Amino acid sequence: MAFPDRIERAVTLNRAPSEVWKALTTADGLSAWFGERATIDLRLGGAATMTFAGGMTVDIRVERVEEPTVFAYTWRPPDLPESDPRRTYVEFTLEPDGDGTLLRLVESGFAQLPVDTRRETYDSHGEGWARELAELAEHVDGT
Repeated sequence: MAFPDRIERAVTLNRAPSEVWKALTTADGLSAWFGERATIDLRLGGAATMTFAGGMTVDIRVERVEEPTVFAYTWRPPDLPESDPRRTYVEFTLEPDGDGTLLRLVESGFAQLPVDTRRETYDSHGEGWARELAELAEHVDGT
């Protein structure tokens, strides 16, 4: 059996796609639920950074911007050296769902990672997305 290459999650939020979009694509929005500090140049090929608790900073490259339905980026898993070109691809898709939004998240590219660390990275990101999406829901829904 091949190693799973993707993590998929979905969450229904009680806000319109335009409001969820701001939480995903602005520095203030990202800083409110995903890490401690963020910067973002929201354009194809734009650079972004995410600084998490403990000071770890991750560089991000914006890969897709289709307001207000698709936002995607690539980032380097923290166990890879900066010189390593491998990245995982993260894509958020937003669909209207009544008065709210169905948000789908897919992170892919895990099968290309080093054999000795891919399981740990995959599991860590899977657990991380569960936590982060709960924080996103709390942020946008105000719950």
